[in-house]
Amino acid sequence: MLKTFKDFSSLTFDDRFVRSLPADPDTGTQVRLVRNACYSFVRPTPVREPELFAWSSDLASSLGIQPPTTADRSLIAEVFGGHRLMAGMRPYAACYGGHQFGNWAGQLGDGRAITLGELIDPHGSAWEIQLKGAGPTPYSRRGDGRAVLRSSIREFLCSEAMHALGVPTTRALSLVTSRETIARDMFYDGRVAWEPCAIVTRVAPHFIRFGHFEILAARKEPELMRKLADYAIASSHPELDLKDPHVIAQWFHIICERTASMIAHWMRVGFVHGVMNTDNMSVLGLTIDYGPYGWLDIYDPQWTPNTTDAGQRRYRFAQQPSVALWNLECLAHALRSIAPDPELLEAGLDRYREAFQESYSESMAAKLGLKVLAGPQDQQLLQTLEQALCATEMDMTLFYRGLIQVSAEPGPLEAEAELDQIWGAAFYQEQRSEAATAALLGFLCSYRQRLTSDPLTLQERAERMRTANPKYVLRNYLSQLAIDAAHQGDASVCERLLAVMRQPYDEQPEAKDLAVRRPEWARHKAGCSALSCSS
Repeated sequence: MLKTFKDFSSLTFDDRFVRSLPADPDTGTQVRLVRNACYSFVRPTPVREPELFAWSSDLASSLGIQPPTTADRSLIAEVFGGHRLMAGMRPYAACYGGHQFGNWAGQLGDGRAITLGELIDPHGSAWEIQLKGAGPTPYSRRGDGRAVLRSSIREFLCSEAMHALGVPTTRALSLVTSRETIARDMFYDGRVAWEPCAIVTRVAPHFIRFGHFEILAARKEPELMRKLADYAIASSHPELDLKDPHVIAQWFHIICERTASMIAHWMRVGFVHGVMNTDNMSVLGLTIDYGPYGWLDIYDPQWTPNTTDAGQRRYRFAQQPSVALWNLECLAHALRSIAPDPELLEAGLDRYREAFQESYSESMAAKLGLKVLAGPQDQQLLQTLEQALCATEMDMTLFYRGLIQVSAEPGPLEAEAELDQIWGAAFYQEQRSEAATAALLGFLCSYRQRLTSDPLTLQERAERMRTANPKYVLRNYLSQLAIDAAHQGDASVCERLLAVMRQPYDEQPEAKDLAVRRPEWARHKAGCSALSCSS
């Protein structure tokens, strides 16, 4: 069946969310508490001189949008820059709450995101189109509703890079820049700077979060909570029967499974979200809200990219699976008022634990080129591997990609030189201690021995590893190079990164300069190592 492509001006938009759920009766952008409503109507605030800076042709194609002409680019910049609406759009900001860094924060909501409506693709599916950085809303609190160019580029690139990696995620369709500037204190240390603002167009089936239900539970609005749950279920899980008395528990079970899969993928590719608050958790199990995220360069399970979390390290890499469970427990608590049998919600949490272990074991087996991981011997192998990686200050991505080259012949490696031949470019330390070298050689000896009992052929093993271990990930320093170029009006670095990250498992010899460890100049550079929650 041929896909029907449309030019941008011919796209069809719907307003299913606002037609299905109650609105805040007040209007305007004045900050306020919103009760008995799921959203507030608010129009985007236009940015000055909008320009289409980046466009995801891959996502556009899947949505049935033809490559933009010059006239289309101008229209896209106007619509996604907040200057005009298209037929069917009824923009709004959503109301939700959440736990932030483990503490209940009350009402939060879309403080700088405004949904335009749902785009209907050629297959009849609805996709929520949301502008991030579109101006103030009733939920902006002390903010101005804007986003700066640096954070917008990071979100645009990482959304698409994660999708190509096979990680469940929201997507990014476009990035609109502006000559407008806004003041930001990047690290909350008094060094305020004026920065160019931008707007990212985000796309997902919907952006309903755990916090949508938490705020309704806190306000004791179960009827509205059930109506919102019914909308979420009907729009994404038509196989579920809304009249079934256990449908909420069945839906929660799916949320738990999807969340487990998402977190296992994060761990597989070395992604650290950085701010796993419950308001940043999607009920669809999608990675959402790309703020102070990062990638493990040096393998360090205790690392977090978020300077706001530097002391507590609540959202460090190794903690992500347990934080996701904690967040699901918060959602389960919120859903109790509309789920007749709380024990079934507990069963959903148990399913998360099981599903994560299943997904994680499958991921690690694939990364190591094994058919399955099973038994205490394999668990010991994983422990030995983690100890070796931590001891050697090894680059995670380069290590696993290099592991494909390790011979399956049993026995010890002949010399340390063999380590340098395969992983010389992966070590961040010029001089390794004897203990670190011994730890790595010990793992490799056990690993090669384990390969002899695995049923996969050499070719099957290599292919399994190549599809689980990316050659290219969007390291923070790469995003920073795109940001630096963008500040000079140069979109070429962003475009190149987008093109390379679309095929992260392929060799791409012409892009080998992007498949190297983080350079030393980026170790402590702002934007390359750690970031704050500031936009």
